[in-house]
Amino acid sequence: MQETPKSSSERHIESIMQHLEPGSDRYDVLDKAKRFKSSWVELGEKLLDVSKRGRFREWGYGTFEEYCVQEIRIKRGTAEKLTMAYRFMEKEEPQLLDRREELRPLPDFRSIDLLRQAKEEKGFSAEEYGDLRKRVVEDDKSHPTVLKKFKEVAALREEPNPLVPLKAAVSAAKRLDNALRLLESVPQAYVQQVTEMLNHLEQELNAHDLGAETEAGNLREI
Repeated sequence: MQETPKSSSERHIESIMQHLEPGSDRYDVLDKAKRFKSSWVELGEKLLDVSKRGRFREWGYGTFEEYCVQEIRIKRGTAEKLTMAYRFMEKEEPQLLDRREELRPLPDFRSIDLLRQAKEEKGFSAEEYGDLRKRVVEDDKSHPTVLKKFKEVAALREEPNPLVPLKAAVSAAKRLDNALRLLESVPQAYVQQVTEMLNHLEQELNAHDLGAETEAGNLREI
C-alpha cells in the first residue's frame, strides 16, 4: 500500500524537529502539532503553556502569533480556539481529560468551542446546553452536525437572554487580557485597566447569577 504523501506543513515541522533534542519542550510541541487531529487536547495544553510562559521568545519569535504561524503552521485564531477549548475542558469536562488516552478520536476542538460559546456567550438554557453536549461528548456527532444544531438553537431563541451581551463582554475581555499580557510594548497601566474592567464584568455576572438563584428559591418556597 502506497504511503500517503506528507503535507508541506508536516515536512516543515519535521525539518525543525531534526535539529532539536527529542523530549525537549519545543520538540514536544512540534510533535503534538504533527499529530494534530488525534491529539488536539495535548496541543492545546502545550500551546497554552507556551503562551503563558512566553517560551516562544526563547525560541526566537517576537510574538505568539508569529510562533504559531511560522513554526507550528496554524493561524492564531486556531491556536486561540485550541487553548480556549482546552481551558473549557479543564473547567467543565475534567473527566474527559482524565480519560484522554481512551478517547480516540477525541471530540473535535471546534465542537468543544461551540459548547463553550453556548455556555459562556450565547445564553443557552440548561436543557439546550445539555442536548448540545450530548451530541458532542456522548454521541460523537461530526462538527458540521453540531454546528447546524448550534445555529438552529441560537436562531430559534424567541426572547434574548439579557445575560448574553454580558457573557460575551466577559469572554471578549478575557481574550483581550490574555493578548495584552503577551505584548511587551503595551503599558502596564493599560493591562491593569483591562484587568479591572474584566473583574467588574465578572462581578456583574456573578451578581446576576446570585439574583437568579434567589428568585428561583423564592418560587420554590411559594
